[in-house]
Amino acid sequence: MSDTSLKTPPSTGAASGGVKLVLRLEGLAILVAALVAYQHAGFAWSTFAWFVLLPDVSFLGYLAGPRIGALSYNLAHSYVGPVLCLAASVWLSAPVLMCAALIWLAHIGVDRLFGYGLKYTRGFGFTHLGRLGKTTL
Repeated sequence: MSDTSLKTPPSTGAASGGVKLVLRLEGLAILVAALVAYQHAGFAWSTFAWFVLLPDVSFLGYLAGPRIGALSYNLAHSYVGPVLCLAASVWLSAPVLMCAALIWLAHIGVDRLFGYGLKYTRGFGFTHLGRLGKTTL
């Protein structure tokens, strides 16, 4: 019995098959967890609305070219930043950092769920979840 979802990924460097589905489900899980934690913490939903798109300011890096654009986008859309921010919020007892981290995590979760992955320097449309615009999982 052969499982094609576990075969070597295509030469594009993008996830495919079952692996791609798992990565999108991880995005959904992060989104739900961040929203539940945000509600539980009692943060204002108006704050969420104001700041949820803030990580997308990183798109401006593409004005300096695809290498800088991919770097700035990936820094703003990696789980590393918000998880460190969340840890700092606990360590420093700083609710504002927790609020920021949960909004940031929710943003990344939505992006991953809809297939917006980390970028390669070949251009904005080349992501670890596949080429943007393709509808196949």
